[in-house]
Amino acid sequence: MAEPVAPKELPSLTVQARRLPSLVWLIPMVAAVIGLWLVANTWLEQGPTISIRFATAEGIEPGKTKIRYKEVDIGDVKAIALSDDRKAAVITAQLIKSARDLLADDSKFFVVRPRISGGTVSGLGTLLSGAYIGLDPGSSKETSKTFVGLEKPPLVTGDVPGREFTLHGEEIGSLDYGTPVFYRHINVGHVTRYSLDSKGSGVEIGVFINAPYDRFVSLNTRFWHASGVDFSVDANGLKLTTESLVALVEGGVAFQDLPDLASPSGPAPAGTSFTLYPDRAQALRLPDQHGERFVMYFPESLRGLSVGAPVDFHGIVIGEVRSLDVEYESGGRYIRFPVEVDVYPDRLRSRVRNRSAPQGYSSAQNKLIVDGLVAHGMRAELKTSNFFTGQLYIALDFYPDVAQAAVDWSRTPPVVPTVAGSLSKIQDSVGRIANKLDRVPIDRLSAQLSQTLESVDATLKSSRQLIGQLDSQVVPQATRTFNEAEQALRSANAVLAQDAPLQKDVQAALKQVAQSARALAALADYLERHPEALIRGKPEDPR
Repeated sequence: MAEPVAPKELPSLTVQARRLPSLVWLIPMVAAVIGLWLVANTWLEQGPTISIRFATAEGIEPGKTKIRYKEVDIGDVKAIALSDDRKAAVITAQLIKSARDLLADDSKFFVVRPRISGGTVSGLGTLLSGAYIGLDPGSSKETSKTFVGLEKPPLVTGDVPGREFTLHGEEIGSLDYGTPVFYRHINVGHVTRYSLDSKGSGVEIGVFINAPYDRFVSLNTRFWHASGVDFSVDANGLKLTTESLVALVEGGVAFQDLPDLASPSGPAPAGTSFTLYPDRAQALRLPDQHGERFVMYFPESLRGLSVGAPVDFHGIVIGEVRSLDVEYESGGRYIRFPVEVDVYPDRLRSRVRNRSAPQGYSSAQNKLIVDGLVAHGMRAELKTSNFFTGQLYIALDFYPDVAQAAVDWSRTPPVVPTVAGSLSKIQDSVGRIANKLDRVPIDRLSAQLSQTLESVDATLKSSRQLIGQLDSQVVPQATRTFNEAEQALRSANAVLAQDAPLQKDVQAALKQVAQSARALAALADYLERHPEALIRGKPEDPR
């Protein structure tokens, strides 16, 4: 058995200590530094995170819906959640760093979707790209990260030149958000908002007038509803007035300065309040500075007379009806119906003949004028303004044949004398005619008329019998007589013809008669000259 071989001695290894770390550790350290730099850079470049409260999140999707300003993407929607009260949707959005200056406290956020409003169409581009959230930066110096979004996009953004005004009217009519505003039939603005006023007795409407048309709005400007068609009839014929087809269908507002008043030096400041009148005629009517109130008692029914009906004086509207009421006098046994009217003397812009115009309004002078007019026969009368609707108005006119009367200034308001209207007179005449008709013996006349009709019927029957006899007896005989007469006329024509023998014989006989007449004339002439020839005879002719 062989003996084992002894192993060889292994070489020794000497390890020397290094002073620098290995280069392998440099790679993760550089990566860590780059990562920290990226994180810091991302954090520094990251924009603000905001929350927007909307009534609904319709059309908004996290990660897809953008936030835009002037069609530039400035952020994204990151999350959508319900509010704590579960009445709204809260949207969390991340904006870019440069958008930090746009987050003023009064900035407005709104969802842009396809909309049709006020005759305009907006947001059609979102049909393919989807809805997005728009931004209208505010002007406040305070910033915020919590906002309440608008349900409708604002028609006027902060960078649009122009001014906004407030209108106060009785009702909104056909106006809506975005309804156009017209100046001399040109679209110069639109309605931006509307709501009830604080008392609920009217509406408050905001209108925005684009520059440069906003300079035409002064303190004398009048606004009115321009949503209908105005018909007018004058010496030039029938006139039809409307602003535009859009105003006719969807409504509109128009404005214009009063023609007889000088406009102030500059335009009205933004936010100025104006009255919104129902139509152009009322808007451009001159303001009434002085008014007098009177009471009128009419003998006829007031049906058809309404509050606001005009008071007319020879074709000039000088007032309007204020109220209609009922009065009880003498323990309720006598009832009267007072009509209160407001009369504006300034609407009668006249001057006294051969005198200058009055310098100012005087109640005492006005009283003297009214007393003089009534003394000369001026009375109030109800007249019909429209025969189809039966509407009445009050007309002041002169009636020289009426009894003397005066204005009762002892009462408040004073009482103006009246006369019965033409309609009442017609009704009285019709009533008198009806009374006379009641006294007519209708029964007796009916009996006599019945007898007369029976006699006429019998006469008609006899006439029909006579006509029948004429047809059966007289007509054939008359026909034969006419035929015989025709034959006789033909025979006479044949006899009287020029070439007929009888005609020749008659001509010859007429010639002989003419010769005999000439001979008799010669004999008579001879006897007249020689009457003795009747006794002696004609002497012989000596030759």
